Amino acid sequence: MKKIGLYFGTFNPIHIGHLGIANHMVEFSGLDEVWFVVTPHNPFKEKSSLLADHHRLQMVQIAVEDYPKLKASNIEFGLGQPNYTVNTLVHLTEKFPDDHFCLIMGEDNLASFHKWKNYEVILENNELYVYPRVQEGKRPVSQFDAHPKVHKTDAPIMEISSTFIRRAIQHKKNIRPLLPCNVWQYLDEMNFYKN
Repeated sequence: MKKIGLYFGTFNPIHIGHLGIANHMVEFSGLDEVWFVVTPHNPFKEKSSLLADHHRLQMVQIAVEDYPKLKASNIEFGLGQPNYTVNTLVHLTEKFPDDHFCLIMGEDNLASFHKWKNYEVILENNELYVYPRVQEGKRPVSQFDAHPKVHKTDAPIMEISSTFIRRAIQHKKNIRPLLPCNVWQYLDEMNFYKN
């Protein structure tokens, strides 16, 4: 049985912070693989800065091509909208019954985890691997910090955001070191985020 960490996000775009966290999880937390689950654009929400689903998936695919334990997943593209993590987990468990799925999330998400749809069901069936985040100079605290299914990791704190990268590109700043080389080339060739 493979233990697979699911790292959800829009990855708009994927950057070295995402890769650093995922790689740390797969190398130091007992996970066999980490899947980047690309969240589709919610058709009910207007989000002009969000690239089309297939472009964000493509960037994740090229970002992980040199990392055999990291995978890109479009599993949520075929699920109804709006979708909830609990539904994705049920779907994956049915599709891959021999694998065990865990969630990867930041401490900020853990602090609001009690607001997630059916969070009790998730905790009953899945483990959570949590990486550190800093908000207003402090680490967020959660009621789940001591839960037996919650594993806090000492992954490096990555304070890089996709929002920062998009704004920097718009202002013609060189942020190449923050992106995997092939992702930067893809963005540049496609003229993404430039206006």
